[in-house]
Amino acid sequence: MQVVADVGGIPGKDCNGFCKYCYFRKVKEVKAFGCAHCLPNKIGCDRCSKGITDSQSEFKSPFEVITEVQNALMMQPNFREKTIKANISGGGDVSCYPYLENLTANLNQFSLNSHLGYTCGKGITDSAIASRLINNGVDEVTFTVFSTDPKLRKEWVKDQKPEEALKACKIFCENVDLTGAGVIIPGVNDGDVLRQTCNTLEEWGAKGFILMRFANTFNEGLILGNEPILKGIESQPVEEFGHLVEEINKEYNFRVTGTPLCDPETGGPFAIAKDENEIFLQFIKKVTGEATIITSKIAAPFISKIFDKIDAEDVNVIAVPKEIACLITKEDLEQIDLSEVKQAVIIPGRAFVHQLDAERILSADGIERIVGRGPDTLTIDGELSFDKTDENVIEEELTQFNDLVDAINFFGMKI
Repeated sequence: MQVVADVGGIPGKDCNGFCKYCYFRKVKEVKAFGCAHCLPNKIGCDRCSKGITDSQSEFKSPFEVITEVQNALMMQPNFREKTIKANISGGGDVSCYPYLENLTANLNQFSLNSHLGYTCGKGITDSAIASRLINNGVDEVTFTVFSTDPKLRKEWVKDQKPEEALKACKIFCENVDLTGAGVIIPGVNDGDVLRQTCNTLEEWGAKGFILMRFANTFNEGLILGNEPILKGIESQPVEEFGHLVEEINKEYNFRVTGTPLCDPETGGPFAIAKDENEIFLQFIKKVTGEATIITSKIAAPFISKIFDKIDAEDVNVIAVPKEIACLITKEDLEQIDLSEVKQAVIIPGRAFVHQLDAERILSADGIERIVGRGPDTLTIDGELSFDKTDENVIEEELTQFNDLVDAINFFGMKI
């Protein structure tokens, strides 16, 4: 298991400047969206205002991070008997954290190995730091390579010393578990450039590669008023991106996943929607309620297929234009045809919509509807399924869908 060692940091400030494609680039003042964590009578909380921009704190002191890790360990029963790793992450780039060597050395004294969470490596000005971090117990790294072409890294990642960062990446590949990652920009680091990056990572000994689809519009997930991030560039269609992930997976021997689609190894997302996994649907509880499920454009076909297969005739699924369900906002709900919505409505657990807004919008036609929230997730994204087996994914999806059925049966109870 892992405990989070949050070093803090602010995007754009504590990462040596924004990458050209960064989700947080161009963000100015962000309004409070509203979410499940808000007070019942107040729209806005830390999660749906400052939290969504990762701008809550600058880099923390090592002492503060270590104290938080110790507190997290004390909350774990019998933690001394478990193998626990510290996942070093933050809002900035962890390679830019000025106390990284000190922190990893201290964590190592607590018999904790470290995982460097997503890093672009922009803070690496001398590749020798990679060896020192390994000596301090760093045994896993998730490295946003983007491209192994130093010129492309300098232009797009804004890496001032790309050669040193790539040398460090090679050292990590050769000595620990390194998972490469890359936001795929059409016409920039796809095609032959992507293959060259994969060739190099495989040659170095990388554990795998995560392909991340570039988002450039509100419906693709830019809800911070900063669209488009890059003018003149259209994101790759979701289905086409999924095919790309499958192609790369077939061409290379390391583990390949994609976000938002797909994980060829586990069948995710929504592995239980696949025909070959239909046998597992018998473990989903019986649906006795009547409700409408509101979800994203990507998730809707999978969820519909699952409920059709378990003969849940009193459940219908409505897709909003937003492609990621946890980034649904009240603007998405305002586009729904209410004539298709039943008396009870289930919205995603992590949607950025306050309960007051959801009830107001979904009852705008004069029919007072009950609005409940489903579980936070219904499947495992390719970023998180990387270290899981297909059995792990199916088990977690069944648990989450049973939680969804519980919500349907409660809020949509038939009288």
